[in-house]
Amino acid sequence: MADLFARYAPLLVQGLEETLYMTVLSTILAYVFGLPLGVLVYVTKEGGIHPYQPLNQVLGWIINLIRSVPFLILIVTLNPLSKLIAGTSIGPRSSIFALVVAAAPFVARMVESSLEELSTGVVEAAKTMGASDLQIITKVLIPESVPSLIRGLSISAITLIGYSAMAGVVGAGGLGDIAIRYGVHRYEENVMYITVILIVVVVQVIQSAFNLTARQIDKRNR
Repeated sequence: MADLFARYAPLLVQGLEETLYMTVLSTILAYVFGLPLGVLVYVTKEGGIHPYQPLNQVLGWIINLIRSVPFLILIVTLNPLSKLIAGTSIGPRSSIFALVVAAAPFVARMVESSLEELSTGVVEAAKTMGASDLQIITKVLIPESVPSLIRGLSISAITLIGYSAMAGVVGAGGLGDIAIRYGVHRYEENVMYITVILIVVVVQVIQSAFNLTARQIDKRNR
């Protein structure tokens, strides 16, 4: 086993770095698009602070459509567009676009769920004080839902780790690519087991860190 680690350590370190690169960058970009999308869905729904059913239904349909497509099919379908944007069809950079497209609708639903957890009394109190829709969103809805949003962030990041591993099927790099190339194609099962262990460790660290952060900033725990 020691010889195995010595032989594959550089490769595994590179795979871990690529997985973290794909996960962190795609998570950030997914929230850049998914957070406002989720807020917009929540705001325009029936009973929201600015109901507008036509827009709400269109956004909901788009979100559900993308979420219903299995990620492996989505990344293969988007490969030509990903190549055009990233300038390459292989490596970690090539998968970012597909990861963001897959994750942004998921993030939007997570954000919507977080906002729905809030008491309607908080919003009503803000309206009574004369707050505008934008002020309610930026100073009431989002700040009050931060603990839930952070927990949702951990779920999104962990989901993207799984997506990045699946992206290894199309040569996107990372630990998933190593597991497929060495564990499946070359029958070196020990390498595959090590990659699985590394992914599990990363997931546990992310989950624990975000749970701790959410508990520390949650007003209900003070």
